[in-house]
Amino acid sequence: MKEKVLKIWPELNWIENPELREKVLSCWVYAIENSVLTPEDLEVIPFSLLIKDCKISFMNHKRTAVQLSVDIAKRMKENFGDEIQIDMDILIAGAILIDVGKLIEYDKVDGKLTTSKAGKLLRHPFSGVAIADRFGLPPEVQHIIAYHAKEGDLAKRSVEAIIVHHADFVSFDPFKAS
Repeated sequence: MKEKVLKIWPELNWIENPELREKVLSCWVYAIENSVLTPEDLEVIPFSLLIKDCKISFMNHKRTAVQLSVDIAKRMKENFGDEIQIDMDILIAGAILIDVGKLIEYDKVDGKLTTSKAGKLLRHPFSGVAIADRFGLPPEVQHIIAYHAKEGDLAKRSVEAIIVHHADFVSFDPFKAS
């Protein structure tokens, strides 16, 4: 399964810390093994069940959010220099993991995707943090997962969480609006 996850997530190699990279990989392996979805499904299923006739795949949305997060962080570091501190490994790990809990939110009924019982009771930021904690991801990464969505709107986000939150919504809101 690790090879399949590495195939759908080449961005894992952007994480320089090998221990952190391995923990992020383990989260995805675990989530897929405990999901009705396969790695191949993630390349074709819609990234949101909230958007009618969504044609953007889960992985297309996810890769875009990760890539935007990195691009934003690099630009900020380039323009603001020492005035801003951004931990790129934490940012990338968090960006890759923000939707890992969605794999627990999905179910298949009569061949159609629907929201699972667990997904109805706990949104993906909660299940994502549980998965990340299970594999020993640092609190800074768990913070990004927990606060990337609306659940974080009343919380104080870290710099990395702010960047990932906005990158995620930049690749979500235009499709929700149409």
